[in-house]
Amino acid sequence: MKRALAAVSAVLLTSGLLTCVVTPAHAAPPTSPAPDASAAARAATVLRANPGAVQGSSAESYQVRSTKVDPSGAAHTRYTRTYQGLRVYGGDFVIHTAPNGTYAGSSVGLAAPLTLATSARTTAAAAKKAASGRFVGKAEAVGTPELFVDASSGQGRLAWETVVSGWQPDGQTPSRLHVITDATTNATVGSYDEIESVVGSGQGIYTGTVSIDTTLSGSTYQMIDPSHGNGRTCDMNNGTSTCTTFTDADNAWGTGANSNRQSAGVDAHFGAAKTFDYFKNTHGRNGIFGNGTGVPSRVHYGNNYVNAFWDGAQMTYGDGSSNSRPLVSLDVAGHEMSHGVTEALAGLVYSGESGGLNEATSDIFGNMVEFYSAAPSDPGDYQVGEKININGNGTPLRYMYNPSLDGSSDSCWSTSTKNKDVHYSSGVANHFFFNLAEGTGATSYGTSPVCGSAPAVTGIGRAKAEKIWYRALDVYFTSNTSYVNTTTPANTARAYSLRAATDLYGSCSTEYKAVQAAWTAVNVAGSDSTCSTGNDFSVALSPTAGSVNPGSSTSTTVSTATTSGSAQTVTFSASGLPSGASAAFSPASVTSGGSSTLTISTSASTPPGTYSVTVNGAGAVTRSATYTLTVNGTGGGCTAPGQKLANPGFESGATGWTASSGVITNASGQAARTGSYKAWLNGYGTTRTETLAQSVTLPSGCSSYALSFWLHIDSAETTTSVAYDKLNVQVLNSGGTVLATLATYSNLNKATGYSQKSFSLAAYAGQTVSLKFTGTEDSSLQTSFVVDDTALTVS
Repeated sequence: MKRALAAVSAVLLTSGLLTCVVTPAHAAPPTSPAPDASAAARAATVLRANPGAVQGSSAESYQVRSTKVDPSGAAHTRYTRTYQGLRVYGGDFVIHTAPNGTYAGSSVGLAAPLTLATSARTTAAAAKKAASGRFVGKAEAVGTPELFVDASSGQGRLAWETVVSGWQPDGQTPSRLHVITDATTNATVGSYDEIESVVGSGQGIYTGTVSIDTTLSGSTYQMIDPSHGNGRTCDMNNGTSTCTTFTDADNAWGTGANSNRQSAGVDAHFGAAKTFDYFKNTHGRNGIFGNGTGVPSRVHYGNNYVNAFWDGAQMTYGDGSSNSRPLVSLDVAGHEMSHGVTEALAGLVYSGESGGLNEATSDIFGNMVEFYSAAPSDPGDYQVGEKININGNGTPLRYMYNPSLDGSSDSCWSTSTKNKDVHYSSGVANHFFFNLAEGTGATSYGTSPVCGSAPAVTGIGRAKAEKIWYRALDVYFTSNTSYVNTTTPANTARAYSLRAATDLYGSCSTEYKAVQAAWTAVNVAGSDSTCSTGNDFSVALSPTAGSVNPGSSTSTTVSTATTSGSAQTVTFSASGLPSGASAAFSPASVTSGGSSTLTISTSASTPPGTYSVTVNGAGAVTRSATYTLTVNGTGGGCTAPGQKLANPGFESGATGWTASSGVITNASGQAARTGSYKAWLNGYGTTRTETLAQSVTLPSGCSSYALSFWLHIDSAETTTSVAYDKLNVQVLNSGGTVLATLATYSNLNKATGYSQKSFSLAAYAGQTVSLKFTGTEDSSLQTSFVVDDTALTVS
């Protein structure tokens, strides 16, 4: 029965995950190297000629963030983007230029050019209040909300970003929580923490007897490394503020025992040096920051602190449970400092699938640092944190050869991967990398299974695999790159790692095919270009879709790039046009690397509908791309107006709806707004998740798609600051992927009676989508979310 109230205490559990923070909480990170001016100038020329290649518009401006010039002269220039003066989150992109300066492709996360108003309907004060309610722990400061464009999904929306600073519930892990709220509805869109966590000679606790570089000052040695950018290692003395640089009289540091405070310092100092050397000698990167500056390492942080973190400028290590197992192992050091490399290069956002890729990158390079170091007491493997024993039973935190062995990580991609903690969604990329390096089946490091019926994979070795991953991170990944992306399929780790393999080892090489097979083995598919060993090119469109009224026209940019061999002449044509429509290319042909503008014109008699238009580029071979053309009803009128939801007031029971048992009810405990039935989610006072959903098809060509419902929230929770129980209102596609979270309500929104909520679903015109309510309740004190009198009116 619902309504049972349990007087039990809430217990907050914190996981022993490795953590990283990209924040100047304690020190400002060194300045990155200046971009190469000539490479940036070539990119700017290309960008002016090909704005469609990055879904650009006249309302935008761009700022060069960094450049990478290959030995061949090819260059890769990273940009940030603003729209009508507002920062665009997820709008970053990379322009790739050939050695002769011509366009060679782009990396971009936007699915279409931005077209949105920039006047917020909600206030900064409301955004600040919403952000404060999302913070769990002890908040110390709430920043001024920034109005910006959130394009992390590939589509743009006006939003507020508010940073709440303080401490996580353990009281020792710093937190800088970025909360994003919709500037129209004030619904929380998402959040992420900048803190990314792992959860002479000297004798370290884990590395054993090793050589470390120190500095002699007078008659005293200091743990400052002159060979690696003067990185220093200091003792926090189990506090959270002051750190004292380790000193020694004879340059013989530590005893290998935790009882000697220098021992943990030896491990950290050695790990920082080896991570510096790994990136410099393996990938040509001059230290973590790219400018030769060393990394400060702080050990013995906090009391019984079972974590380590990167704060954007330095490493911090706790001493573990009972201060007996400092988290200073080699792979932890490499893992955390690799977060700094990821931030400097692609800036992968630490949430969703991009967060999984961020975390996996640190696992990958942390393990490669371990192999590179070849420390006898800590040999290389494909386990994460195997030395620090956070679990207390001798098991590692994660297993790259079969991530699901930890009980939480994904070994295979699924539609739910994006909803997992980044430490667990990282499993897909970790598994991919192991398969690429070592192969599937039984190996020296563990048995790697394939997903489903995927073929077995033959590994190409760590040396090639690590270079492919670094190359993809360095020049192709964007901040919102993911595993699978139906909106922008090119902005995926599979697509970018294949481009990296092509750069390093050639089109259709053994290494290229191994990358394909390794992704397939973890259930990540892709629309890979057909392999060719001769002269070849690619064709891409920007945007890939458009809608018109009969008698009007729409345009897209057709970009080409030479993918192998020499440049060639490409001549364009289009097929699949509806009757009364025509296609014109300007120019009609280009040399591969150039672009053309395709204009599709319709007549008054062109029938309404959605058409797949094939754009062909013919040279030595023919390459194609698909443009989705939607012709609206005559004059742009609405072809099927009306209310689209079945059984909107629930008076016919569950007809038309899919719901958890007991949700659609006429029980007397909560009153319906009208009639007898309503949808009553949660209200048990125990841990529980309940859902309510209906699939609906929205016609094209209408001017209004208004969703509304009435909501009553009743709660026994007494807090005015913590959202214990929540209701998410979301729009999903037919495959179950969340397209948008329209709103999130909680026990903090409890009120007497019903209030009406309204949203526009115009962004989903012409699609079949599912409207879904998901209520989650914690272990005590009930919250009831009662929904009634829904409507989705199209006009």
